[in-house]
This record gives sequence, C-alpha cells and structure tokens, in this order.
Amino acid sequence: MSELLFEIGTEEIPAGFLQPALRQLQDNFIKKTAGLNLSHDSVKVLGTPRRLVLMADGLAAGQPDGREEILGPSVKAGLDGEGKPTKAAQGFARSKGADVADLKAVQTDKGEYLMLVRELRGKPTSELLPDILRELILEMSFPKSMKWGSNTNTFARPIQWLLALYDSAVINFSHDGIAASSMSRGHRFMANETVSVHGCQDYLAKMHETHVLVDPESRREAVLAAITAAAPSIDAGARVDIDEELVDTVTNLVEYPFGVCGSFDKKFLQLPDDVLITSMRVNQKYFPLRDQEGTLLPGFVAVNNTRVTDPAVTRKGHERVLRARLEDALFFFNADKGLRLEQRIKDLDGIIFQAKLGSMLEKTERNVKLTRMLAEKLCPETLQDACRAAVLAKADLLTDMVGEFPSLQGAMGEAYAAIEGENPAVAQAIREQYMPRRAGAELPSSDAGAIVGLADRLDTISGCFGIGQTPTGTVDPFGLRRLSLAVLSIIKDRGFILSLRESIHKSLALYGDKVDGSAATVEAVLAFLKGRFVNDAIARGYDAGAVEAVTSVSFDDVNDCFQRVEAFMAIRKEAAFAVLASSFKRIRNITKDNQSTEIRIALFEKKAEENLYAVFIGIAAKMRSLIDQKEYLEALDVMLGMKEPVDIFFNEVMVMTDDQSVRQNRLNLLTAIGELILQIGDISKMQQG
Repeated sequence: MSELLFEIGTEEIPAGFLQPALRQLQDNFIKKTAGLNLSHDSVKVLGTPRRLVLMADGLAAGQPDGREEILGPSVKAGLDGEGKPTKAAQGFARSKGADVADLKAVQTDKGEYLMLVRELRGKPTSELLPDILRELILEMSFPKSMKWGSNTNTFARPIQWLLALYDSAVINFSHDGIAASSMSRGHRFMANETVSVHGCQDYLAKMHETHVLVDPESRREAVLAAITAAAPSIDAGARVDIDEELVDTVTNLVEYPFGVCGSFDKKFLQLPDDVLITSMRVNQKYFPLRDQEGTLLPGFVAVNNTRVTDPAVTRKGHERVLRARLEDALFFFNADKGLRLEQRIKDLDGIIFQAKLGSMLEKTERNVKLTRMLAEKLCPETLQDACRAAVLAKADLLTDMVGEFPSLQGAMGEAYAAIEGENPAVAQAIREQYMPRRAGAELPSSDAGAIVGLADRLDTISGCFGIGQTPTGTVDPFGLRRLSLAVLSIIKDRGFILSLRESIHKSLALYGDKVDGSAATVEAVLAFLKGRFVNDAIARGYDAGAVEAVTSVSFDDVNDCFQRVEAFMAIRKEAAFAVLASSFKRIRNITKDNQSTEIRIALFEKKAEENLYAVFIGIAAKMRSLIDQKEYLEALDVMLGMKEPVDIFFNEVMVMTDDQSVRQNRLNLLTAIGELILQIGDISKMQQG
C-alpha cells in the first residue's frame, strides 16, 4: 500500500473559490478511483490561495485482476441452423476486439444467449495515475475561469507548477506544457524558493519551514490567534469583533497570517455601526474592535500575508486606505440626512422592481396594503407601526449610502428613520423587513418587522408566479426559494396563525391585471411553499413520514402543520399506532373510489361492524372536539382506541360481500373512519416498511 501526493500550484485563487475547489478535488479523485476499482484508505485535501493539495494513503499497487462477462445476441440470432456464427455474432465479437470462437452459449432469464467471457489483468497504479491526475485538473470547475498564454484549457488562475509523487517517485505527466515534478514552492514573500519534496510528511514539514500553513484548519486558528494578539495594542480592553465568515475569507486569502492593529479618527464614530463595520469588513477585510461594553472603538485589525519589518509603515498604509473609505461614507451620510425618507418615496417610481410587475413605488403601495391585512389578522396592536414601516421601507434604496453599500439597505433606513424621529418600532421594522437574509440567519425580533417582511416576500413570490417567472432547476433569478424559506421561518418563529392560501390570493389580487391571479396560480404558489416546508422540516430533524402524513392531506397554516407533525412524531412511539397505520392504509385502498359516509345501522349483519360503529361514534365526538381545540396529540391518543375494533372488523367481516347494499354500507363506515383520521393526517404514510 502506497501514498500519493498531488499539488496544483497556481497564482492566487480567489478566497471564495478555494474550499469548493478542494471538495471537488477530493470527491472527483474518490469517484475516479472507485470507477477504476483502485482501492485506497484516507483521502485528504489541503490548500492555500496558491496551491490545491491532495494526499491519499493506503493506495493499492494496482487494480485487481477480474473477469468480464458481456452479454451478446441471443443464440437464435447469433447461430444459424447449422450452429455457425451469423453476422450478428461476428459483429458483436469484432466490436469487443475478440474472436467469434470466444463466445459461449449461456442460459439467462430471457433465454439462451451468447456471452463473451474474458479475464482482465489489472493495471498497475503507476500507469493509471497520470490520466487520473490530468483529468482532475481538466474537470475542475470554478464560478469564473480564465485562459492564459496560448493554452486552450481554463482554470481559476494560471497554473505555475505541478507536484506529483507516488511513493516518492515522480508521476510522469504534464499539463499545458508544465511537467509534474518533485518540486514545490514556499511562501511568495518570506521563502520565495523551490523546495524538493519526497513524500506527504516531508511535504508538510517543508511547507512549515517555508512559512506556508497548508492546512486550512491550522491556518484559521493562526488567523484567530493573530488578530486576537494584535487587538490590545490600541486599547488594553479592546476585543476583536469576530465575524466567522470574514475569518473564513481571510483564512483563504493568506498562506501565513500576521495581524496589524490600526486606528481611525474618532469623528467617524458618528457613523452608524453598520456603516463602519461594512466599510471595514466588506471593502478592506478588516476586523472591527469593541470595548468591554460592546461599543465600537476607533480601531481595527488587518491581516497581512507576510511578516512586516516596520509595523508602523504597514499600519499607516492600512489606516490611509480605510480613512478614504470612511471619509466617503461620512460625506454620503451627511448628504443623505438633508432629505427625509418620506420625501424620497415618490422617486421610487424610477426604480424598476420587475419589468412586468412595475416599479418599486407600486411594490411599496402593494406592500402597505398587504401589511395592513396581515397586521389586522395577526397583531392588530402593531397595525400603525407596521404600516408606517411599510410606507418607508424601500426609501433608503435612493440614498447615497445604500448606493455605495447595497448590503446596508434596511440598516440605513433604520438609522435615518431614527434620526428623523420616527417611532423606534417603525425604525426597527424597516431593518427587520430583510431578516433573515439567508438560511439560518437572524430572524425579526418584532412582530411589526416580521409582518412587513412577510408582506414584501409574499408580494414578490406571488408576482413572479403570476407572470410565469418560476424557479426551474438551478435557475432562480429572484431567489424565490430563499424568500419562501424566509416566509416559513418567520411564521414559525413568531407563532403566527395565518392562511397562506388566503394571503397568496390577496397578494395576487393587489396586482390587478398585471398577473394571472387565478386559483391555479394560488395553488402553484402554495405547492411551491409546501415543497420548501417539507424539505426544511426534514432538514430540521422532523420525521419524514410525519411530515408527509400531514402535508399530503393539507397545507395552509404553517404552525398548525408543525403541531400536527409533532403530534404524529409523539404518537408513533405507541405500539398500537403502527398496527392502526397499517389498517388505515388498508382502509384507504378499499375506499379509494367511495365518497359516501351515510351509514344505515339496519344493514349491519355482524357484531364486529356494530361494535366498530359504536366505538367510532364515541371516538369521533371526542376527536372532533380535540381537533377544534388543536389538541392533536390528545386526539390521536383517542384515535388509538379504534385499533382493536378495526382489527376485529377486518378479521370477521367481508367488506366486499355480494349483497350490494351491505357492501356499500360497510364501505361507507370505513370511509367515515378514514375521513375522521384524515382531519389530522394520512397515517398510512407513516407505516413502517
């Protein structure tokens, strides 16, 4: 068993490309070796902006010998009346590079066929690796790729060197004129030299010696250590405001991190925190500093990719660049305050929301009406604040600050609303309309913010479906999947009792004749939301059978659905439930074409059907009362009382008897039982096996 070391050395790969590229490298190698029946133990990938590295140990010396059996034409088609090969047999053998005499007649399920059987000798790993590694490079994809020189192949950035060793021996292959070797390169600035490598462990040691932290996890820890150590240099109590995504980005920007602490003029602290943080994080990849109370300090930590000989010079360089950014931000901030948000609203007519759906002003007007409807149903006490927030919600799109920093929409609306003296709840709702910004992100903390956000998203989703702009495959230009998950998450988090069907219908109606507002469109939107609900609920750990049991029957009120799912998950632990679920599946199959639930006691012929009916009447009354109160678990617990009488019924009663009246009466009884259970969900979906 041997080891493989493969390194693709490049110009600096963009930070966002690095981790996906490493996953591709690992996954594709595993798939290729599996396809070639080439066994190995662990496969590890490492990388920095300048290198993608794959290490595999326990690599087999070669493919195992095997036996190949290829089925050809039938004996009837392949041999003539005298047993001689026909053109069909000859053509089959020729296509496989074999002699017709090598074909044998074998018996199959379809009859007697000719088969080619041949022994295959496995190739040694050393012969397979050149093609494997070459294909790994060629098949790697990136969000953006480039060509360089006279090359026809693309990659994220120009490839500079290839290191490929199999048990310390160089693998003989090349790519675009670059031959693989045993040479790697150290840190571009601190050890700009080539180094000879003899294997995986030697490679790791040489990288460390040449100031390259090739393991992303180790490098991430070094980034955290570097920025933490640098923070106190500006203030003894300063702490770094850690943003995990920024840490990941910086980790993928450097090969060896060095933290440098800088400061900026205190006058910039008059800017909203979001502006300062965005200027530092987004534009410069700097980490803000806070004091022990959490207040922003006039300082930051930058991460360099090299050790500096004069920290003061480096610090001044970072400070100069940031100061220019903050001066622009302060100018925009002061200019924006010269015009109130309300005065900007009319100019939203100049921003297109969607060509067929009109302007942002029209969207604002719809959002206000939908917000009013939702607030009246969900939280009447927030009506005034929610509607005022909906009126002002999109006005900050016209500010210079949001024009410079689009990610600050909502945040700047909140800041300007507060400065203008709006109710704090209104200002907060303007920000929270965009929450959550992505899956798993922070949700609105106020009902007003949640309602404005729901109105905005329902308007977008309904409008896009109304003009046929629906997601297909990976194409989702308006992010409707993300918006739908946000709608579901907000409703669940706030505990809102809301009919999605009614809300969608209202959303479409507000568009007038701009969209197709038919019942079919309403159902299409609802089905789309249902699909997101199912996927998200299962991803959250809810039982897939319970989710299907509920949503296959009805989907409208999100929190009601969750209550029913949770009830099913709790009741399925009861031993009687599995038996009843199986019986209910039988009931569903028997009654699938029957609609009537009219039951005539006089037609009962068996004690078992009389007993089942009596139990059903008592249980139905209790269940309906509990269902009306949304006490679903208690209702299901009562339902278990039908397990024994249903079992006895099926053991002693022939449902499909010859007497048509008796048969119909029994079908009606079972249909009534089925409809009662379906008020909570289709328990047959939860049957095991």
